[in-house]
Amino acid sequence: PRTAEEMAAYFLASPLGQANHQSIDHYRDHHVGKPERREAYRASAVMEHAPHAPKSNSYTISIPMQVRAVMVRRVQIIKGDVASQVVQLVAQIFQAIVMGTVFYHLPDATSGYFSRGGILFFALFFGALSAMAEIPALYAQRLIVLRHHKAAMYYPFIESLAHTVVDIPITFIIRGIFSVLLYFLVDLQRTAAQFFIFFLIVFTMTTAMKGFFRLVAAAFKEESSATSVAGIGVLVFSLYTGYTIPRLSIPGALRWITYLNPLGYGFESLMMNEFHTLNGTCSTLVPQGPGYENVSLANQVCTTVGAQPGMPTVDGNAFTYLSYDYKYSDLWRNYGVICAFGVGFLLLLLFATEFNTGSAFDSAVTLFKQSKGAGSVGPANVRRDAEKAGPSAPDEDTKQQRRVSDGKKKHAPPDIFTWHHVQYVVPISGGPERKLLDDVSGYVAPGKLTALMGESGAGKTTLLNVLAQRVDVGVVLGDRFINRQPLPADFQAQTGYCQQMDTHLPQATVREAILSSAHFRQSEFVPMEEIRAHVDKCVQMCGLEAYADAVVGTLGVEHKKRTTIAVELAAKPKLLLFLDEPTSGLDSQSAWAIITFLRELADSGQAILCTIHQPSGELFQLFDRLLLLRKGGQTVYFGGIGERSSTMLKYFERNGATPCNEDAHPAEYMLDVIGAGATANTFVDWHNVWRLSPEAAALEDELGRIHTEGRSRPVVQTELRTQFATSWKHQTIALTQRNFQAYWRNPTYLMGKLVLNIAGGLLIGFTFYNMKYSLQGTQNKLFSFFLATILCVPLSQQMQAVYIDIRSIYEVRERQSRMYKWTALVTSQILVEIPWNIFCSSVFFVCWYWSVGFFRYLVGIACYHTSYTYGTYMRSLSNPHAVPRFNSRDGQNNMDPYFTSWNHGQSILALEDRISTCISFR
Repeated sequence: PRTAEEMAAYFLASPLGQANHQSIDHYRDHHVGKPERREAYRASAVMEHAPHAPKSNSYTISIPMQVRAVMVRRVQIIKGDVASQVVQLVAQIFQAIVMGTVFYHLPDATSGYFSRGGILFFALFFGALSAMAEIPALYAQRLIVLRHHKAAMYYPFIESLAHTVVDIPITFIIRGIFSVLLYFLVDLQRTAAQFFIFFLIVFTMTTAMKGFFRLVAAAFKEESSATSVAGIGVLVFSLYTGYTIPRLSIPGALRWITYLNPLGYGFESLMMNEFHTLNGTCSTLVPQGPGYENVSLANQVCTTVGAQPGMPTVDGNAFTYLSYDYKYSDLWRNYGVICAFGVGFLLLLLFATEFNTGSAFDSAVTLFKQSKGAGSVGPANVRRDAEKAGPSAPDEDTKQQRRVSDGKKKHAPPDIFTWHHVQYVVPISGGPERKLLDDVSGYVAPGKLTALMGESGAGKTTLLNVLAQRVDVGVVLGDRFINRQPLPADFQAQTGYCQQMDTHLPQATVREAILSSAHFRQSEFVPMEEIRAHVDKCVQMCGLEAYADAVVGTLGVEHKKRTTIAVELAAKPKLLLFLDEPTSGLDSQSAWAIITFLRELADSGQAILCTIHQPSGELFQLFDRLLLLRKGGQTVYFGGIGERSSTMLKYFERNGATPCNEDAHPAEYMLDVIGAGATANTFVDWHNVWRLSPEAAALEDELGRIHTEGRSRPVVQTELRTQFATSWKHQTIALTQRNFQAYWRNPTYLMGKLVLNIAGGLLIGFTFYNMKYSLQGTQNKLFSFFLATILCVPLSQQMQAVYIDIRSIYEVRERQSRMYKWTALVTSQILVEIPWNIFCSSVFFVCWYWSVGFFRYLVGIACYHTSYTYGTYMRSLSNPHAVPRFNSRDGQNNMDPYFTSWNHGQSILALEDRISTCISFR
């Protein structure tokens, strides 16, 4: 049979098809049209629900129970990541000390009035900036929440509600310490009522702003879009608070924004709380100076706004009313408005979380690179060709065998990888050492497919990492040889390692991902034509011809796994191919396709060792040998599987296990026998049985024979004289090209960056539109400089999301494979970001510079443009997220994102100093 219709006809006529039909008829006779069975099912479904849970939906527990459970989990997450909370607290303390010492003990005189407003503005604004750190964390957990929602564990909005509730006491403590340090260092009004009002407003405002940024994150599917909107929000909040430009100076068409700004209400409340009892001594009286020595106070007046003739002091209430139009009677009204904003943000957050549960990765459509003839490829065409009838269409097995036969050598290489008495011990903090592997021996022969199995926690992946030299903690004992010779220095370069997680650059196509691996892991002196030919061969071997131009990020699980294998084959692994659970997450058909492909690779001479978890009976028969571990990393069995698992089954039955039924699953049977099943237990020490068995002795004899024959063979030579196959220059050029391509295929990030600059430039420009050359106008222009640098905050946070994704690929896969140096990665990121930052900063400059009224500063145009463009980009690079996180071997420490706001402040001060020099060009 070739077509679907012929297959269906053959099945219906077969005994299996007839038995299936009889089973369906039997089920219908006993279940269909039986009201009592329907009622019994409904009753059983109702009994699964909690007493107070609605019986009509799929959630089995009530909303209060869900909230309690998720809150407990959130507390556990915080306990598991205490370091981030500590670093956040340290950052807040450090920032409070820095700003408190800068404004240390402000005088009660009028000379300190403006500085008091500045420190009150900072107390609110820094809380809003620190709240932006919520955005990346929410996107990191979104896929988990979505998975739980699909499993009907809890409503998605429960996660947001629990997160908000659990975060309140943490915010209370952190902002409390911040407020105490800042308040008393600056020496604000020292009354208990004023201090607690200050702390209450700062704490409530921070909580409300966290709700706003969480709302923004929940409303968008991509982090770059959310960061752009959050950046515009930060700019609006800082611009229309009332400090940088008073409400009365804002153009009438934009003044309505101040009423939608919760930060403005908080600033007004803090100002009135501070200045209500302040009666400052005048610092400057006029007239004064030579010739006015004997002028009486009755004939002098203070220069501060709100002064009265003949009065040596200025009332704080008059100052705030005339300068900002603030009234003390509005203090608690404003606090109520802040609470209303916080509740509103929370309700919108719950709504957005519940109904916008998707992410940018949820797509069932495979995207292909636009190219000539792109419409002739794709899974639909492959499926249509496969279903054509006729003897001219070869079956898939024949084509796959032809691919492997063309791609691999027909003669198996003689090199055999062995390991003998391997042990692995790791230190445990606060306790003794733990042995994860205990005296494990074995070998992988060319042309053989070896399975590494065991229960969860038995050490399967640990053994694979130890053998592949991918562990950097603990102590590894025992021997690992190639033909009884020491492993070559570039052993990792001569082997391939397919991780369980298919980690690839999502914007690259399948062919580009494979070509990139070949670029970095083959010598740079290999001709490009040869590399491309090898890449095409890998595409054919892995059955990816129809998906060669498909975008990796949109592939299904099976084809991502095929791409992972192809990426490793591109490195030409001559010794061994490691795979960590290649069938994990696959359906039965995809798992069969992957293991069949590995079987064919082994038949062509490749040595393969892979861990596998709960394979089906059919998949289990495709393996040649089995290494079975139990908890503690102890060997239970190593040897051949045999026809229908006969060799393995005879071993267990001969040593006291119950016989395996003919219809039993051999893989599940052996796990139950050694006590590794879900409900299994055993009183036999199968590790000791193995040590005393003839099979263990035969393994030692076989290892001895391999080692004896291996001594007569030449040592496997080191092909790479350095740690990497290519030079730093070659790595940097290739990474820069790859990153430029990835950026171009990520329009959301580029458009977000551009929109943020355009919106920020226009917003600042028209808010300070055509300022006059008065005292207030000059001050407003200076504040426009300050607000322009505020854009560096969201721009750097935008960049860090992209960089962290690329850094994760490096840390998870490419660093372990010795593909390139981390300095090449950082350099390429800098080179890619520079032109985009120059372009976006230029657009911002055009939108902002002339709108404010700097058109007379002809020489200052080039000065400011250079300063802002350079400063914006360097600000983005100074973000700690833009620094790679390395392990202790690289000699670097992990930096925490909560130092971001402090870095922003220091860079903005340096940038302000550079920009202010441009004002002198008039």
